[in-house]
Amino acid sequence: MIAVVLSATLLGIVFFVAIFLFKAVYIVKHEEVIIIERLGKYNRILDAGFHIVIPFIDGIRESIWVFVVEERGKYYRMPRVIQRIDLRETVYDFPRQNVITRDNVTMQISALIYYQMIDPYLAVYGVANLPEAIEKLSHSTLRNVIGELDLDESLTSRDRINHTLRSILDEACHKWGVKVNRVELQEVTPPDDIRHAMEKQMRAERERRAVIKEAEGVKAAAILEAEGRQQSQVLSADGAARSRIIAAESEAQARLLITQAEAQAIELLRKALPDGDPTRYLLMVQYINTLPKMMEGKDNKMILVPYEAANVAGMMLSLKEMMSSVAK
Repeated sequence: MIAVVLSATLLGIVFFVAIFLFKAVYIVKHEEVIIIERLGKYNRILDAGFHIVIPFIDGIRESIWVFVVEERGKYYRMPRVIQRIDLRETVYDFPRQNVITRDNVTMQISALIYYQMIDPYLAVYGVANLPEAIEKLSHSTLRNVIGELDLDESLTSRDRINHTLRSILDEACHKWGVKVNRVELQEVTPPDDIRHAMEKQMRAERERRAVIKEAEGVKAAAILEAEGRQQSQVLSADGAARSRIIAAESEAQARLLITQAEAQAIELLRKALPDGDPTRYLLMVQYINTLPKMMEGKDNKMILVPYEAANVAGMMLSLKEMMSSVAK
């Protein structure tokens, strides 16, 4: 009997020690914290590492947070009992909500919020349900921001909307120990009639741009063609002018050479003739060269005779004498 009692006592002591160790020893992972309350009052925060608390006196502060969970395209709210608070950055995907723009157009918008807890004490004691509080705050803030914009601005100003939402949410969530790092609009869905009208407008705008581009291309081609013709004409005129200049210079040079040769020939005649006057010789040579041209033509029956026929014989005799003198 005594042995049985001792065994039961020993077993009870072992069981009590096991429960004591289970309640007294905590191992906290990195980027996690545990809030410890002593007799229902905040005591301390256990960060990463090995910790020992007083069993049945010290206890973990538990919080019930409601998260939105998507399953098969539908969103459900799932409550969770939180004992260990995660300090890593967390993304929260909220369901779509209806918002109204300044020009009274209703559309659906879903957003993503990236936040991180920087003060676990405020996250637990500053608000009852942190995820739901962030969700409701983001919904109301998004409605206010979109309500100040037109439909076109809401569709084209995502960066400005994201920046405005992040600034407002970060300032509001600071008292909850949460820092909002980034806000992203995931989907912006206007009504079907508005979307169809926008598609028609987009197609019309693209067709207009295509027509403008085609007209600009034709205009540019015509301008280039005209410029090409103009440059071709300019180059042709320049070439013709240069050709005429070169021909004129060549003709002038040839005439100059001919004139110099004639001058040298006259000088030689002047030196060779007895009286030193080559005028009569040149006139007779010019007259003799002109006679064949005067006699040209099939129907020409006229014979030109000088006014004084004796002069012709005299000129021929004088020419003979001059040639003889030149030969001597």
